[in-house]
Amino acid sequence: MLDGVMLLWFVLAAAALLFVAVDIRSTPESPVLKWGFVLVTAYTGVVGAFLYVLGCREPLPDLHERYVAARWRQTLGSTMHCVAGDGVGILAGAVLSSVVGLAGLVEVVVEYILGFAFGWTIFQALFMRDTAGGSYLRALRSTFIPELLSMNLLMTGMVPTVMALKTRIPSAADPTSPRFWFVMSMGLLVGFILTYPINWWLVTYHLKHGMMTVRPAAAVAGVHAGMAGMEAAPHAAMSMGSGDPPWPPIPVMTLLSFLALAAGVAIAFLLRAT
Repeated sequence: MLDGVMLLWFVLAAAALLFVAVDIRSTPESPVLKWGFVLVTAYTGVVGAFLYVLGCREPLPDLHERYVAARWRQTLGSTMHCVAGDGVGILAGAVLSSVVGLAGLVEVVVEYILGFAFGWTIFQALFMRDTAGGSYLRALRSTFIPELLSMNLLMTGMVPTVMALKTRIPSAADPTSPRFWFVMSMGLLVGFILTYPINWWLVTYHLKHGMMTVRPAAAVAGVHAGMAGMEAAPHAAMSMGSGDPPWPPIPVMTLLSFLALAAGVAIAFLLRAT
């Protein structure tokens, strides 16, 4: 039965990925979030496609700015950005660990390091350096804490999910088996759900961007002239680093995120032992 479920999952995931990859080209979203939606759809199949349609796809011409301004959609964009970038490194770490024979806590550490490194240095700082005035070093500094908190909660959900499934599904630790990729997809999906709340907090206090709108200059000039300030490209519905001081404070949220990660890892090993 599991093989049938996986076959259906992969067929639907392929169709969803094709749809998003083609359709998102006409959506006035930033390039990094376009790639983010494509990657997350590759990870989560029809769930990613559903989130794209509901949260990002422009419902009518010239409405994208107002459509994505809702807080939950801003948070969706922030979470999507996190999971897309971190997921690449995590998957690379999982494959590498399998190839060289790493398991248990060492495997978790490798996946964490590679996921955080790729998500922070590439998907966050490099691709978003324009929001830091074009400075890569400034972008590294401004995105470190948001990436750290997001990564901790992503792994909080992913580690116990993957470890529990690997102990119960034969060949789930073998990257050449479709079962491996199915298990990793389930892990990233659960991790996405758990990291959404912390991204809500990050977006609320302007520590992380959400959805953006990027239109060609000619289109911006000709659309809603009276809203020119709102439609400058690239457009973000919030300004990073501004607004009220975060509550709870950043050190408290950082500590809580590490406690959550420790709890997730502990649960993973408890599930592994049963």
